[in-house]
Amino acid sequence: MADRSYLDWPFLEDAHRELARFAGGWAESRFGTHGFDGHDDVDADCRTILKALGEAGLTRFCVPAGYGGVTDTLDVRSLCLMREHLGYRSGLADFVFAMQGLGSGAISLFGTEAQKQVWLPDVARGEFCAAFALTEPEAGSDVAAIATTATPDGDGWRLNGEKTFISNGGIADFYVVFARTGEAEGARGLSAFILDAKTPGLKIAERIETIAPHPLARLVFEDCHLPASSLIGTSGAGFKIAMATLDVFRSTVGAAALGFARRALDEATQRARTRKLFGATLADQQGVQTQLAEMALDIDASALLIYRAAWTKDSGAARITREAAMAKLYATEAAQRVIDTAVQLFGGLGVTKGSVPEALYRDIRALRIYEGASEVQKLVIARQHLSEWK
Repeated sequence: MADRSYLDWPFLEDAHRELARFAGGWAESRFGTHGFDGHDDVDADCRTILKALGEAGLTRFCVPAGYGGVTDTLDVRSLCLMREHLGYRSGLADFVFAMQGLGSGAISLFGTEAQKQVWLPDVARGEFCAAFALTEPEAGSDVAAIATTATPDGDGWRLNGEKTFISNGGIADFYVVFARTGEAEGARGLSAFILDAKTPGLKIAERIETIAPHPLARLVFEDCHLPASSLIGTSGAGFKIAMATLDVFRSTVGAAALGFARRALDEATQRARTRKLFGATLADQQGVQTQLAEMALDIDASALLIYRAAWTKDSGAARITREAAMAKLYATEAAQRVIDTAVQLFGGLGVTKGSVPEALYRDIRALRIYEGASEVQKLVIARQHLSEWK
């Protein structure tokens, strides 16, 4: 990573700078200078990467210290730095790390002591693969439209319905599932549950292939019995739990995009300095210099928003809905611009399968959709702004 000056910004502490050095060095040694090679068996590769992250102690940042983690509470700056440095080297490695945090985040934030003791230590060691099951065929951006139901059943609950585009679907050891429990209409009638992947009635109905290799699936629940102890927090608190969890991890999506963008700028700069055109290098062309300047500007602006949001949360803010939405929105949209420019500077090589710009181009696209599409982030920001103005 060419530019590391941002590590001296006041948003970060010495422990974060040391983590950045370690994570960056580990990712380079693990994935080499290329890192975006194809994956013939994505499921197996995810398991292999998860084990390696666990052995390196990096998955410990996904849970609180009392359960095998590093910091007393989830440290958003550490999560962002991890995703940025993993994303710089490997989109799949970033995905694996991110899902350990997001998949177990509701337990870390709202789980009972017993739930934390059962699930989090194995997440920290990279031995349990976690998943976050929120999206449904008719309930993506509109979480309040969730139709999956959990009805009281003796000493527990009976889960029925389906989820789709679930990351780690089919390979996860457990899922945090959001379902309608009916305390009220809309968002106020949802609850969160822990579903062991071995539970009878859970079916992997379909594996979903996307332009970037990730394990995704459509899940079907047919009379899955959940014990009373599987409820996270209180009945009817599911929407609050989902939004608070996304509050923590939305900034880290921006950090992954930042890692992709930094890699694109470094690749484009190297290309511009060596590619000859009309008797000079691309870097000698004023138009190309303008493109590189715009890429660098987008990257610094993204980093400022990301680490502002992360610092705000780590400094004790109960919610950072506005800050996280801004960070996620700007960084993912900016990374798309940066990567598109890198592809253009590479010309035909930029769209050649196996090249770094081509892989980055596929990897970045989903980040503008998942954990709240860009259009939804704009609504979130506007509503926060209007409420404060009022």
